[in-house]
Amino acid sequence: MLSHPVEQRPVSRRQLLQASLLTAGGAALADVLRLRSLAASQSAPRRETSVIFVVLGGGPSQYETYTPKPEAPVEYRGAFGSISTRVPGVSFCELLPQQAQLMDKVSIVRSVHHEQASHIALHIVYTGYDLRSSANALKGEMPTVGSVASRVRGVGPTGIPAFVALPRLFAYASPHWLGAQHQYFGVREDPNEPDFQVSNLAPNEKVTVDQLQDRRALRRRLDRQTRMVDLERSADTIDAFSQQAFDLVTGEAARKAFDIERETPALRDRYGRTSIGQRMLLARRLVEAGVPFVTVRMGDWDDHIDLPGRIRKRAPEYDAGLSALINDLHERDMQRDVLVVAMGEFGRTPRVNPNGGRDHYPAVNNVLLSGGDFRMGQVIGETDRNGAEVVEAPYRPQSVLAMVYRHLGIDPGMTFKDYAGRPRYVLEQREPITELI
Repeated sequence: MLSHPVEQRPVSRRQLLQASLLTAGGAALADVLRLRSLAASQSAPRRETSVIFVVLGGGPSQYETYTPKPEAPVEYRGAFGSISTRVPGVSFCELLPQQAQLMDKVSIVRSVHHEQASHIALHIVYTGYDLRSSANALKGEMPTVGSVASRVRGVGPTGIPAFVALPRLFAYASPHWLGAQHQYFGVREDPNEPDFQVSNLAPNEKVTVDQLQDRRALRRRLDRQTRMVDLERSADTIDAFSQQAFDLVTGEAARKAFDIERETPALRDRYGRTSIGQRMLLARRLVEAGVPFVTVRMGDWDDHIDLPGRIRKRAPEYDAGLSALINDLHERDMQRDVLVVAMGEFGRTPRVNPNGGRDHYPAVNNVLLSGGDFRMGQVIGETDRNGAEVVEAPYRPQSVLAMVYRHLGIDPGMTFKDYAGRPRYVLEQREPITELI
């Protein structure tokens, strides 16, 4: 409703520019929400499942996480020992004591592998496809898994985006031919900061709510006078999506989902007062609010030098944050509806290098999964005595994505037309991890 009648008069260029200033981010928010219409209209009723995809950027060492090799020579096993987990016969690195006590609630795939030893391997992790040309570095060539989830599942009834990235993703996160409406909603701000606020949800501090109301009225008049159209040439829907953007900025649904201050200090302490811990907690709030796909990125795992010194601080933060997330989901009886996946783009070399680190090694990678309707409490696949080669149940990153799509109720064999009109599979390689089923 308008606070007062708006006189019908010509619209100036200055007013046209002002109409787009709904938020500090300009018209981008309204445009993104407007373009998301197709997904919402085409979504079929289904079980409300979600995925929290934890990206360990840089590639963590399997030896210092989930595949210690205590019997191997020191140049392979590294500086840390192993500890028993809750499942007999399964050991983790001593750096992950909290996760070791949750082994009955997770499954570890120790035998994921591929051939790409560069960080462009993230493209395989996000899309299920090898990057064919270095000219597409960072931009990528195929739609990312979160964009596929957004395209098929669509936005929820509250209007909260279907794909949220904590923090923003810097590579291979494009929706490509699925449409810009399926780009992630990125949160660059750190929820561990005392003044945390999502900038895209905050009105421009120079713009009052009354002024926003006036600009909504201006937008409606502009639509009637110029017959602006969206990508489907349908001017009738424009004001509805501007309304979504307005509701996202001034309404309560998104604000509540992103308001981490609503959590008790004790629970926030359990997750850890760290960037990764609080992002894990925020991810739980988002899936609880109905967001189908959330990425949580923790970088700096690229330990070419001084791996022991670098990982001593990082691993406990990751251990506390992920453990709290898994426990929290179980305590809220959300574990069947929410699948947690944690992985990097590759593992690390079997031998410690002369600089005390480990280098890129795509021949062996570890993946943690927790939740869904999948079988937990098991280790899948194995490597040889020194951890250099997969010797049992080899899988590729595409199989991990196949399980993600299965959980979301998305057929990885479905196709979407690319820019040239050619049908492209969500996944061309879609072998499931059968031990999980």
